[in-house]
Amino acid sequence: MNNRLTLILLIGLFLLTGCSFSATTLPTPTVPATVPMVFITTETPSPLPPVATEITAFTPTTTPMPAVSANVCTDPQVITLIDSLKRAMLNNDGALLSSLVSPKNGMEVRWVRYGNIVTYTREQALFIYETTFEANWGDEPGSGMPRKGAFHDVIVPDLLKVFNQAYTLHCNEIRYGGASYDVRWPYDKDFYSIYYAGTEQYGYLDWHTWAAGIEYVDGKPFIYALMQFFWEP
Repeated sequence: MNNRLTLILLIGLFLLTGCSFSATTLPTPTVPATVPMVFITTETPSPLPPVATEITAFTPTTTPMPAVSANVCTDPQVITLIDSLKRAMLNNDGALLSSLVSPKNGMEVRWVRYGNIVTYTREQALFIYETTFEANWGDEPGSGMPRKGAFHDVIVPDLLKVFNQAYTLHCNEIRYGGASYDVRWPYDKDFYSIYYAGTEQYGYLDWHTWAAGIEYVDGKPFIYALMQFFWEP
């Protein structure tokens, strides 16, 4: 009896002790924070376009025209003709100028490309330095004021601007510097351009060109036209 009672007490004690145990809580696993993904490109970037540092030298422009006469560009008489024109301007020599004017068509003169045409016969050219007749040569570029005056007061000084400089001659080509307009020879006949390139000091905008129309009469060259080109504002 005593042994049975003792066994029951031991079992009860054991059960009471087991109930006092608390369940062991396992730690909740920590979820790592999301790590941002970083993409690293390995592509080689395209190089930047090179910056031009070379300075282009001044280059005059040419407006060519096919020759009408087969020998106008090789005939030494034409060079002599232009030299005589220069001498007539320098010396105010009306007799010499008259001998250069075309006996067929006279000599058409323009002070500016869009200006009025003033035509001189050989007889009129003979007295061109004595006459006081003031022609209307057209409006001046920029100001728009009419340019009036005698041949020796308007045309001669501008011709000498070229003849008194280091100029070059160009057969059936209008050589010119910077221009804000279309540079063209208005005739379908031969000509020479008398070209002064200007100076670096003024950015070559002080260039100057006179074109002299050349035609043959009985195998000899004469001047049928004079026309001026220059930089216009």
